[in-house]
Amino acid sequence: MSQIKVLFVCMGNICRSPTAEGVFVNLIKDLGTAERFHVDSAGTHAYHVGEPPDARAQHTARQRGVDLSFIRARKFKQSDFDEFDHILAMDSDNLSILLNACPSEHQHKVKLFLDFAPDRHETDVPDPYYGGQNGFEHVFDLVRDASEGFHQSVLK
Repeated sequence: MSQIKVLFVCMGNICRSPTAEGVFVNLIKDLGTAERFHVDSAGTHAYHVGEPPDARAQHTARQRGVDLSFIRARKFKQSDFDEFDHILAMDSDNLSILLNACPSEHQHKVKLFLDFAPDRHETDVPDPYYGGQNGFEHVFDLVRDASEGFHQSVLK
């Protein structure tokens, strides 16, 4: 059985997409489906390549039992379109960047992550980088809900 390859994408890959990666990895471990997935995250911009997730994102995740310390920021590569089955953008700006760069045969792989959180009214996971701790808490909640919805939809 081949693994389902999932890539979470935001702008810098230090707040939202590593939180999504960590939350999803934690979820699939808890549900016993980790062996079915290959999970990664990336940024559309190379601002923070090689850096760990933002300390505030790590703190928020750690408070909720999720470890992000193993993640290092990387920039999205064109070859990611070939490698991954699902490329989940954290917001409409990054979705647009991805779709503009995406070959037509892979367009179906690129989606907004919050489309998998039907009980949420937001479409974008907001960037908490320039805000306070509450923004990181809100991002975690959104990402958790979308992770649960995505997991259910992909394993139907």
